[in-house]
Amino acid sequence: MNALTRCLETYWNSSIGKKLVVALTGLFLVLFLAGHLVGNLVVFLGPEPFNAYAYFLHHMGHGAGIWAFRILMLVMLGAHVVATVMLTKQNKAARKAYECQNTIQASGSSRYMILTGLTILAFFVYHMLHFTARVGNEYDSLARYKTTLPGVQGEVHNAWLMVIDGFSWWPASLLYVVAMTLLASHLMHGFQSVFQTLGLRSKKSAGLLKQVSIGYALVIWLGFISIPVAILVFGFGR
Repeated sequence: MNALTRCLETYWNSSIGKKLVVALTGLFLVLFLAGHLVGNLVVFLGPEPFNAYAYFLHHMGHGAGIWAFRILMLVMLGAHVVATVMLTKQNKAARKAYECQNTIQASGSSRYMILTGLTILAFFVYHMLHFTARVGNEYDSLARYKTTLPGVQGEVHNAWLMVIDGFSWWPASLLYVVAMTLLASHLMHGFQSVFQTLGLRSKKSAGLLKQVSIGYALVIWLGFISIPVAILVFGFGR
């Protein structure tokens, strides 16, 4: 057990180990974003489908499923952030001995990714407080946020109305759009890095991976911002 612990510690302390952690956790987060987007877009189908979707999420595995996934999500996100920050510090320390233009450009790119990543992390905390923990609002206490669903006994939370009201407040929508824009920028760089770290990027596939990265980031950006824009600008649901 001690040998395994020492082995894992040695691997974690190496730049290769941290790069692999960043890549694997990044791949998980990329796949999560796609699934999360599909679920969020159900809001356009109306109150009943979206509330049924929300009810399913919060009651799968008798309510344990959503918490298990939240814990997994926090572990993956935490590992991604910690490994990225530590790797960036190592890279900056190693670059002090070099002054050529290529290393300066790489350093700038790293700083850009760190800034967007930490900003996205801050937004993630706010987003969880806003819609999941429902801090600083009345989404839990007011009767208007209660509804019924066919086949479900008693009242359930009106998640659809919560989303409509949440994005009807322009500061929340603006913050969401800004965060999604930074996320898209982060994805355009990070998506390619995942394949490079895992050894799946070559000279032949580099161009295609770049286009796929841009396309994926664009789909994620348009999909997520379509909800606050539809509600705030076009009055969807109001």
